[in-house]
This record gives sequence, structure tokens and C-alpha cells, in this order.
Amino acid sequence: MIEPILINIKKYSDSRGFFYESYKKSYLQEKIKLDINFVQDNHSVSYKNVIRGLHYQWDEPMIKLVRVSYGSILDVLVDIRKNSNSFGKIHYYELNSENNDQLFVPAGFAHGFVCLSEYAHVQYKCSVEYNKNGESGINPFDKDLNIDWKINLADAIVSDKDINSKSFKEYCLEPKFKE
Repeated sequence: MIEPILINIKKYSDSRGFFYESYKKSYLQEKIKLDINFVQDNHSVSYKNVIRGLHYQWDEPMIKLVRVSYGSILDVLVDIRKNSNSFGKIHYYELNSENNDQLFVPAGFAHGFVCLSEYAHVQYKCSVEYNKNGESGINPFDKDLNIDWKINLADAIVSDKDINSKSFKEYCLEPKFKE
């Protein structure tokens, strides 16, 4: 089973500013040992304390490569592959414009993040196009998962769609990812 991978991108800085290759197919292939054809790029801007997620797409499962070009986020993944040894495990990664880390998110993980800075620009590449009829989510405040979002939850800003997503127990009754 493919696991999430944190990828550090080399950044070149001097008196003029900086330069880095935000995506290089051969470098990614070397790190993850897969040949992925990304077909959609997404860019979101979120303000401090905004929580987005936990989202997943099962009909045409989606792989993501996530990075932050401005600001800071806590990226959160939950393994929702029923037959995985780490089923239900929560993974935390801080991504920001200083560390240049990128996060490889395999299919079968519910994905979300919280904005830790005043605002953040988050970009991610997707292996398939978004399918509204084949996506869903898990409530980011699910009591069984008990995710530590690293903010005061009274200050959290969450969409109605995300707050009304199913619980982890409800997902477990009809899991979309077996492997």
C-alpha cells in the first residue's frame, strides 16, 4: 500500500530572492516510485483558522501533491483504507512557504488542513479531475478521530458542507476504500 510522503524541495536563495522547481516529474517519480500523470491543478486561499476537509474522492480515486506558496498550514490526513494496517491513523504535516515541503497524498486518505497564518495560498496537483458525484468527506470535528487542529476550535471557520459531513463511524459502515 502506498503511504503519504513528505518531499523536501531544494530552494535556491540569494540577494534577488529565491527559485525552486515546484514540480519536476522525474524528481517526484524518484521519490514515490510511481509514474503519475497529474491532470488538474487547484489553488485555494484560506484565512487564519479556516479548516477545509476532510475530503476524499472514491469514484476515480484522487492522488494529490500539496504545497503552500504563501503562509502556513497544518495538513491532516486520515487513512480510510479499510484493509490498511494504519486504518484510522491520523497523519500531521506542517507545510509552509519557508520549508517548501510538499505532501504526496495517496488515494484512500481523507485530506484536510487548517490555516495557521493570517492567510495561506495552497496549491495541489490532482491525478484525476474532480468528480462531484464521487466525492465525500468526514466531519473535521469527529469525536472518534479527535483531531488536534492546533487552534482554539471556538475560532474555527468551517463550511456547512464540511461540518455536516459523515462521522468516521458512518464511513466505516460503508467504506469506499478497501485497499
